[in-house]
Amino acid sequence: MKKTAILFFLFLGYFISAQSISFEKDQIDYGIIKKNSDGYQTFKFTNEGDKPLIISNVKSSCECSVPTWTKSPILPGKKGEITVKYNTKNIGKFSKSIEVFSNDPKISRKLLKIKGEVQ
Repeated sequence: MKKTAILFFLFLGYFISAQSISFEKDQIDYGIIKKNSDGYQTFKFTNEGDKPLIISNVKSSCECSVPTWTKSPILPGKKGEITVKYNTKNIGKFSKSIEVFSNDPKISRKLLKIKGEVQ
């Protein structure tokens, strides 16, 4: 019984003290933008945990939006960024997803959204 209780508290402690990703916003609305205009937008996040946060991968739902991100571990309390470049050569409304994979034990996969209209 003691062994089970000790294992439980060790397991619980792992999740209480861990890295934790928190985004300022999870959706960016480009609004109405002109064809061939600057398609860059940035999602900012903070590691609110007490261990280093690692973004292992970021994927876009299409080749029309290309993400880049902070590759080095984000220390506790520090900020990181995911920049998305949408291809503004494509005319019309758009709504795309950006999938973020991290070592946050509670949110290991986070979905971000971009939307807007190119005229």
